[in-house]
Amino acid sequence: MLRVGLTGGLASGKSFVARRLGERGCHIIRADDLGHAVMAPGGEAWGAVVAAFGNDILKENGEIDRRRLGERVFNHPARLAALNAVMHPPIFRRQEQLVAQVAREDPRGIAVVEAAIMFESGSHGRYQKIIVAACPEHMQLERAMARDGMTREQAQARLARQLPLAEKVRRADFVIDTSGSKEETTRQTDAVFESLRSIATL
Repeated sequence: MLRVGLTGGLASGKSFVARRLGERGCHIIRADDLGHAVMAPGGEAWGAVVAAFGNDILKENGEIDRRRLGERVFNHPARLAALNAVMHPPIFRRQEQLVAQVAREDPRGIAVVEAAIMFESGSHGRYQKIIVAACPEHMQLERAMARDGMTREQAQARLARQLPLAEKVRRADFVIDTSGSKEETTRQTDAVFESLRSIATL
């Protein structure tokens, strides 16, 4: 089984690429989904996050208000590091469990883990191949503002905390340029899939 990491920058088109790879038969594991799971009530990180950041980050139903938590940590590097220290271990454990399940069920398959901060967290070394979804910074800003309702300043601040996309591109095995039409991004993704499939079946 081939282990593949899919990353990029803020609003760079990772999820679109992941969906297409899933349509072609890859097993998609989304780090963001796992983050939601471990932070949910009863999840492995819920108690530690609440202990670190206080009960006032909770909604009435006991769920962590991710927007409120984000406002509390993202302009404070030490707080963000503390949150990541709590979140990353259980997320990585769940990733490994899911990858192992794919290996058992589809030994010649392709497991693709989609994660925004793969290089920043140091987890890129877990994968045999890395795909980076990339587009110009002005498009990242426009997409983030339209998708997430961010102001330009908020989107720029998020970008500033990530490894520059150009550096991620430099480290990638495959780069998919998402700045064109959806059809063009799909064509590039299909080409990468064919390359991955040929590697997986060796």
